[in-house]
Amino acid sequence: MVDYHAANNQSAGGAQTYMEQENDWDRDLLLDPAWEKQQRKTFTAWCNSHLRKAGTQIENIEEDFRDGLKLMLLLEVISGERLPKPERGKMRVHKINNVNKALDFIASKGVKLVSIGAEEIVDGNAKMTLGMIWTIILRFAIQDISVEETSAKEGLLLWCQRKTAPYKNVNVQNFHISWKDGLAFNALIHRHRPDLIDYDSLRKDDPVTNLNNAFEVAEKHLDIPKMLDAEDIVNTARPDEKAIMTYVSSFYHAFSGAQKAETAANRICKVLAVNQENEQMMEDYEKLASDLLEWIRRTIPWLENRTQEKTVKDLQAKQEDFRDYRTVHKPPKVQEKCQLEISFNTLQTKLRLNNRPAFMPSEGRMVSDINTAWHTLEGAEKGYEEWILSEIRRLERLEHLAEKFHQKAAIHESWTDGKEAMLTQKDYETSTLSEVKALLRKHEAFESDLAAHQDRVEQIAAIAQELNELDYYDAASVNARCQKICEQWDILGSLTHSRKESLERTEKQLESIDELYLEYAKRAAPFNNWMEGAMEDLQDMFIVHNIEEIQGLISAHEQFKSTLPEANKEREAIQAIQAEVQRIAQSNGIKLSGANPYTTITPKSIDSKWEKAMAMVPQRDNALQDELNKQNNNDSLRATFAAQANAVGAYLQAKMEEIGRISIEMNGTLEDQLTNLKDYQTTIMSYMPEINKLEGHHQQIQEALIFDNQYTSYTMEHLRVGWEQLLTTIARTINEVENQILTRDAKGISQEQLFEYRASFNHFDKDHSGGLKAEEFKACLISLGYDVENDKQGDSEFNRIMGIVDPNSTGVVTFQAFIDFMSRETTDTDTADQVIASFKILAGDKNFITADELRRELPPDQAEYCIARMAPYAGPDGVPGALDYMSFSTALYGESDL
Repeated sequence: MVDYHAANNQSAGGAQTYMEQENDWDRDLLLDPAWEKQQRKTFTAWCNSHLRKAGTQIENIEEDFRDGLKLMLLLEVISGERLPKPERGKMRVHKINNVNKALDFIASKGVKLVSIGAEEIVDGNAKMTLGMIWTIILRFAIQDISVEETSAKEGLLLWCQRKTAPYKNVNVQNFHISWKDGLAFNALIHRHRPDLIDYDSLRKDDPVTNLNNAFEVAEKHLDIPKMLDAEDIVNTARPDEKAIMTYVSSFYHAFSGAQKAETAANRICKVLAVNQENEQMMEDYEKLASDLLEWIRRTIPWLENRTQEKTVKDLQAKQEDFRDYRTVHKPPKVQEKCQLEISFNTLQTKLRLNNRPAFMPSEGRMVSDINTAWHTLEGAEKGYEEWILSEIRRLERLEHLAEKFHQKAAIHESWTDGKEAMLTQKDYETSTLSEVKALLRKHEAFESDLAAHQDRVEQIAAIAQELNELDYYDAASVNARCQKICEQWDILGSLTHSRKESLERTEKQLESIDELYLEYAKRAAPFNNWMEGAMEDLQDMFIVHNIEEIQGLISAHEQFKSTLPEANKEREAIQAIQAEVQRIAQSNGIKLSGANPYTTITPKSIDSKWEKAMAMVPQRDNALQDELNKQNNNDSLRATFAAQANAVGAYLQAKMEEIGRISIEMNGTLEDQLTNLKDYQTTIMSYMPEINKLEGHHQQIQEALIFDNQYTSYTMEHLRVGWEQLLTTIARTINEVENQILTRDAKGISQEQLFEYRASFNHFDKDHSGGLKAEEFKACLISLGYDVENDKQGDSEFNRIMGIVDPNSTGVVTFQAFIDFMSRETTDTDTADQVIASFKILAGDKNFITADELRRELPPDQAEYCIARMAPYAGPDGVPGALDYMSFSTALYGESDL
């Protein structure tokens, strides 16, 4: 294997790797007799086309170069330079010295010859000799060919494709089988000299005639020697690529003079097209930025509105509006923001690549301004959502407390109804002793009942206080009712105390008391109070948020039910007392005056309350079971959301890590990377149904008023942000590759160079952050051969480079800034002077140009673009309507004002 590598060449072309396409040279291919024959013939003819200028030629390519004399002469002719004086001796050492002088001259032109030595040329090694001649042809005949900043081989192929494009039956895709039928050779001649070829008379099925016609015309009229026989090409399945390239390069050099005007016009068209495209991108950015900032300005006040609602239903309407904002209105704006950043980055990259001044948006429309406004929006959005959830909890609590307050107040007011009249009556003044004793015992029972109701009054006051603290909207009516209850309670306490004193004064005068009645009253009162408390508890409203809380209520209810047998025994015992009274009265012929004098609680009322309480037990069972079912369903909703959220969270984390690896470990061509990234983006977007599915679960969670979830640590907001970050990261990675393609195409950087830059960048990017810190970037530059060591001169050079790659002094060098710098260091770009020179060609060497000349040489839209922006020429040699193309060209590159 012969490896030809271009070294640093100080000629006009600069440092280039002009032989990249020859890395696949394989000497074993020369074993193919047909190819070797074609190369011998072509290379011999090519050498003789130059040697004849010195009055000599060669007959046998491997024999005639053995002494090195004609080889040195050939190099002098094609380079125009003098080589060291050859040695005229006939000994082997003299021949080797002459060949070495020739090889040293080739190496001095930036060609690295691997495994080709002078001894092999002197020994007549055909393979090595042909390889050496091909290297000379590449260096001196093909290297300088460039069309639109392509490499030599690609430039020559692109030139052929453009020149033969209008011709039927011609499709140049390579330098072998595309030329077998001879039509491509004839098309090249006809394109430049239509007077020499009758192209329409040629037939695709007669390749020998076509080839001979082209070769003969080229030799006779274009001074291109015949380098191949038509039969050699036609009878070979795949003609030798190097022979064809050598032959075609002769056509290129013969016709290259006609391309100067075309090249000048193409350069101007390219520069103007870039300027027009950049101006449109600037206008689009300004409009999109203005629209997005206006939307943010309108939305933030709505999110900051904290007007309180009176009911949960009203607040849930606000929550629905917020959900609609999150799922309908905001996602398109997220896409607009991402597109805005991409457009800005792409525009800045194009401006840098085309040597234009950086784009500075209008005040307040920088990407940083938009990011700041967006951050404010998301802060307001988060605060609004937290406020809604807090308000729902508060109003729910308020509604529960208000209902509980009114229920307890109604029970209390029902109990106190008539108590004041009872306590103020004077019935004891006309009662018998037994009746007075009964009245006293009855009063004691009342006091017991009154004490039992003290707890309820305190509960009512405590609930009213809490409603006030939570800012209940109807607190005024609650306070008025509570005040009335407390004042009435104080009156009852005072009246109770006064009546007791009156009864006790009368008690001394009364003797007999009915023990059974008294016992009944004492036992019936607490039992009745217990039943009322039980009935109140059975009707008590409850609110729970999870299974544990409802299970606690169910457990308490089961415990209550377990006491019912004992309570029933107490009820039967109380009823037995009353039955005993009746038995004694009947046995002793006692006439009962009526109701028990010690209590108003009758056996009938006890049974009635007992039946009501027993009827409430299954109702309470059903209510608790319904709530348990609801909490089980809520728990199922939690589990369903958690399963989906955990899956989505893991997916987002994995994809974020994966895109991080992809951005570092990209393989293949940039186009392959771009295709793979877009396919990857499509794959990611196909996951959107899972996100929507999760949004559906989240909506069910919110509609069920579920505020916590022990099954997952993910929140919907967290996952939304993760999803938006994933989409933005992919879009930015795609944009980075697109910018790399723009850089490569604009600067002529090869795929291998980009890979080398990426490998160097990744090697020093130790934390895989996608950026190099200053010290990492310095180490990278040193590894690439830059003199930035830690001395005064090195520090000065490094500071200069940092000013280019990090103009904002962030301390971090991005990969895009890195390849921009490397491309600027290694490639040529359009300059104002080059554009001025191109205009000068179109103007016929004049210092001004006319509108007619612009319309004749440029496409209509770009000609009118120039005419509208060029200032009138003010020089003394001007003519009417003369335009100043020099000031226009400098303005394109920011060196003056348009």
